[in-house]
Amino acid sequence: MSYTVVGKVASRAFRVLWALEELGLDYVHLDEPPQSDAVRAHNPAGKVPVLLVDGVALTDSTAIIQFLADKHGALTFPAGTIDRARQDGFTQFVLDELDAVLWTAARHSFILPEDKRVPEVKPSLKWEFNRSVAELMRRKGEGEFLMGDTMTVADIVAVHCGNWAVGAKFPVENDEFAAYCSNIRAREAFKRARKA
Repeated sequence: MSYTVVGKVASRAFRVLWALEELGLDYVHLDEPPQSDAVRAHNPAGKVPVLLVDGVALTDSTAIIQFLADKHGALTFPAGTIDRARQDGFTQFVLDELDAVLWTAARHSFILPEDKRVPEVKPSLKWEFNRSVAELMRRKGEGEFLMGDTMTVADIVAVHCGNWAVGAKFPVENDEFAAYCSNIRAREAFKRARKA
């Protein structure tokens, strides 16, 4: 099975690159920006990432990394188990409460047409982000990862959101979350993905 990741490292494509590195899989990386012809050839919406699996295009970073985790039996609990339901709960919480807030801020910063942007929404989004981070840490428990001693897809999405927040100048006010992200960023697979 061959994997090709299409998308810039400084995008949600990083989640896919990181998952591939954690899984120890070979892949080709095409460092293409959103809306480029190379991206549109596989995803007419022009969004990244795209993962080509033996030539078949998969889209949406979280769907892609969950596919990889399921396919290769790591970074996930088995479907149909209570642990998988808990893992999926973390993943959905992060997508709904962190990723969506950061994406809304990005849209109102540089993505939407200027006459559709509402910069005044950003302080509210920053407040909401930190409130959600506190709730995520309350749910996390004592282990290194969201699911205790096992790193999962949910951690990749959460730590990516933590990095995105810093880049978007969202103050990360929760020391526990900052430490959680810092510890996971020290992983060799994370470092290799940054250089992809």
